Amino acid sequence: MGAVTPIGNDAQTFWTNLLAGVSGGGPITSFDASAHEVKIAAEVKDFDPSLTMDRKMVRRMSRFIHLGVAAATEAIARSGIDFATWTPEQRDRVGVVINTGGGGIEQIVEASDVLRTRGPGQVSPFAIPAVSGSMAAAQVSMKYGLMGPVMTQVAACASGVIAFQDALRLIANGECDVVVAGGSEAPLLPMAFAALGNMGALSKRNDDPAGASRPFDRTRDGFLFGEGAAVLVIESAEHAIARGAPILAEIIGAALTADAFHISAPEPTGRGAAMAMAGAMRHAGIGPTDIDYLVAHGTSTPLNDVTETKAIKRAFGERAASLPISSPKSMVGHLLGAAGAVAGIAAVGAIQDGWIPPTINYREPDPECDLDYTPNVKRKLRVDTAMINGFGFGGQNAVAIFRRFEA
Repeated sequence: MGAVTPIGNDAQTFWTNLLAGVSGGGPITSFDASAHEVKIAAEVKDFDPSLTMDRKMVRRMSRFIHLGVAAATEAIARSGIDFATWTPEQRDRVGVVINTGGGGIEQIVEASDVLRTRGPGQVSPFAIPAVSGSMAAAQVSMKYGLMGPVMTQVAACASGVIAFQDALRLIANGECDVVVAGGSEAPLLPMAFAALGNMGALSKRNDDPAGASRPFDRTRDGFLFGEGAAVLVIESAEHAIARGAPILAEIIGAALTADAFHISAPEPTGRGAAMAMAGAMRHAGIGPTDIDYLVAHGTSTPLNDVTETKAIKRAFGERAASLPISSPKSMVGHLLGAAGAVAGIAAVGAIQDGWIPPTINYREPDPECDLDYTPNVKRKLRVDTAMINGFGFGGQNAVAIFRRFEA
């Protein structure tokens, strides 16, 4: 696993701070937010992209690419794989799936400003590649000489979970032995804050950035906008065992559905999200009582948290009342296309260490959100199987299930 997040620039630091309930929220530093109604965000801090990318390429590429390559570099190093020692034929069977919600949108803004103020001859010839949502995956492919499938799906806030589903399919279909999979997002731009602020999606708790993201709490008022990346190295069991890999968990099922309802609001009954959870369990060949922990989408918006609660009840029935749930977004904010990938690390961490991260800032129970959200303090519990949810704008619902691996 590899990660660059608002609460840690590597997977272990992220996991340690997640368990400790550390918030990544703070005043916006990446631009002057004085004219904006929302002045807080969950920013990645003290990040140096030149540690994992050539400096010339750093200048040419977007921040979401920097973050994605850094997370992938860590994940590959921690996996014990040295692609430089692999034959071309071995690397031909390695895929890369790094998804995003917006790609390099800052390049559009910057290039548009240059075009308007300095003329067409001054626009960077690398502006279009830097915008492309597929470029984080492509850069990882080029860095390591990986010639298997290179894929990027843009599915808003469901994108990170879909990466794991695609990895599972590529391996199950025999196309790949290894897939580098995850999500990356760097959307913290004035335009995005203005648009989402005007939509009413963002928390306006400017005086309390650390407490702004409060999933499932009655006083929640929107999500804390965040950035970051998370990547996992996924491979077939046979391949991992043969090379003596440090196996952390296995992916056993996934599903994808649609609400077919609205561009931003979830379908009120939660039917589509429940279908995805139930479908993932069917794919895995397990039932509701087999899930020990659910990493919720849990955005801290009034509509999403109620709808997700309804969906969990529909999918899990009687098990819903006793199912431990938590939302990493209470600490890292909403990372959009990287949110589901971060949830994957939370699920695997819980399986590995036997701790469920808390949902921080849970202060006032909401009668419509009446499940066990692991409020404020981590919980010791053996976790054999964990589910992750990712629900995106446009009604895209993605779910994946991780399980403790036993040879």
